[in-house]
Amino acid sequence: MRKLIESTFITLDGVVDGLETWSVDYFDEEYGKYANELLAGASALLLGRETFEGFAGYWPTAEESEGEYAVTINKLPKYVASRTLTEAGWNGTVIAGDVAGAVAKLKEEDGGHILKFGTGELDRALLGLVDEYHFWVHPVIAGSGQRVLDGVDTTHLEYVRSTPLPSGVIVQVYAPKQSN
Repeated sequence: MRKLIESTFITLDGVVDGLETWSVDYFDEEYGKYANELLAGASALLLGRETFEGFAGYWPTAEESEGEYAVTINKLPKYVASRTLTEAGWNGTVIAGDVAGAVAKLKEEDGGHILKFGTGELDRALLGLVDEYHFWVHPVIAGSGQRVLDGVDTTHLEYVRSTPLPSGVIVQVYAPKQSN
């Protein structure tokens, strides 16, 4: 059974949108190393439509500048949750309708983990299916914006580990809390 891993960039005050204005200053060698290791264990990507379209506009032409990370991201199969797309291209398969049910079936397959990028409506649909959250907490206060998992019921997680990066980013890993 495969794990579903959520990888989310976040500010200290919980904001997840506008990351192109606050996250890029923190990309360094250790940041890239952690990202590469996380991606290397994946056998598929799970993306919402907006994240998919953003990625598809960048990654297919980024192999020269981004190296092996881009090569890996381009070759992986991508599952795209969307109510509007009928086809995806870029090695993508559209998941329409019961996204949670489709992802639960994907998790039952053999292979590496399913890595989910992006934050939005899809997170709420997958809340009970995520096995690990990797929150890349950036030392930034955005002041306003979309907050991670806004509007969900109280959900308890358990601490797995933290990885501090020299840039000041701390990747905090949590898993769903197991009831006793």
